[in-house]
Amino acid sequence: MVLIVGSGAGGGILGLELAKANIPVTIIEKGPLVDSKDAFDYYNDPVEGMDLLATTCVGGNTIVSAGNGVRSCEDMLAEYGIDLSEEYDEIEKQINIHQMDDSHIGKGTRLFIDSAKELGLNVSKMPKFIYEDKCIQCGKCAYGCPNNAKWTSADFVKEAVDNGAKLLTDSPVTNVLVEDNKVVGVEITKEDGSTETIKDDIVVLSAGAVTDARLLQRLGIPAGQQFTTDPFVSVGAVIKGIGFNKEVTMNALVKGEHFVLAPHYSSKYLDSRVADDDLKPEDILSIMVKIPDEGLGYVNADEVVKYNSIRDVQYLAEGAATAGAILQNAGAESIYVSTVFRSAHPGSTAPIGTIVDSNLKTKIEGLYVSDGSVFPRAPGAPPILAILALSKRLSKYLIKELN
Repeated sequence: MVLIVGSGAGGGILGLELAKANIPVTIIEKGPLVDSKDAFDYYNDPVEGMDLLATTCVGGNTIVSAGNGVRSCEDMLAEYGIDLSEEYDEIEKQINIHQMDDSHIGKGTRLFIDSAKELGLNVSKMPKFIYEDKCIQCGKCAYGCPNNAKWTSADFVKEAVDNGAKLLTDSPVTNVLVEDNKVVGVEITKEDGSTETIKDDIVVLSAGAVTDARLLQRLGIPAGQQFTTDPFVSVGAVIKGIGFNKEVTMNALVKGEHFVLAPHYSSKYLDSRVADDDLKPEDILSIMVKIPDEGLGYVNADEVVKYNSIRDVQYLAEGAATAGAILQNAGAESIYVSTVFRSAHPGSTAPIGTIVDSNLKTKIEGLYVSDGSVFPRAPGAPPILAILALSKRLSKYLIKELN
């Protein structure tokens, strides 16, 4: 009865909630089902001109996320009459989002927190869906947890299957099928070039901002006319023997007016410094600077194009200066170096109010979108919890419609 295209934060929880409600559901994933520890091997090839972090496997980007469960996008979504407070509460209980015990706050993170407090900044521990009893503090969150110590959407997908859902892996959806303005299924293209049709009367796109846009464009829907990311750099300095490279990454948060900061180890810091034979990974404390961009860019069938505005650059510079002040106040040695510009959280290609309504429904009967594509603007903060909440809200809507 329901086909879900994609198994990341948007697709996984939707499949689980529908399966638990005894609604027939099939989750279709372009990539394979892999062990978390192997997820690093499933990062996508870089988009030309962009360093955009994304993976293709069951669980999507959640499997290589830092495990951040911060509430975001509340004010943005409220502009469209969407209140997710109930869903946020439910999900925080469902995956046990919490601030980690002091046993899992390392020296580098503690130094970041203390220094930011001394400077009068708005700092707190980061809410996490990482579990202390399994976490070995290896610093490999973004590689795929080797000890399955954090929640990922793959957990929801497996639970959905246990509740009767079907899972199709290695199955890229290349077309959504529509008749008389009603969705009737999807088309999958296999490795040998042959196609397979899967029929159903409700389809939810949760395949990510680029794929969603391209599937919608083939239906004549003007998706992809804007494209947001959360650009980031990492600013680092030397504190010999700090051991930050082995800590739980992004375990604290500073909220500025135009940026967020989080302690985040970047191996690129070593590459960007003047060669120093004595400098080791355990000698670096670095801070991620992340901003919401202005959404300059587009997605079409052939390319993904991204621009950054003067405002974007100004916000990054403001955040980088604040990160440098935190490091200097913390007693860091040596010069401060910013890594290359990178991007995360692609979205806004099918925004609420333009491509979908407040129930995430397109103009085509039975066709919905539920992932970061629907954000009207860049979140500027970890968006996984917001995507989970939106999809949980959509599951309630669909369950009511189908019963």
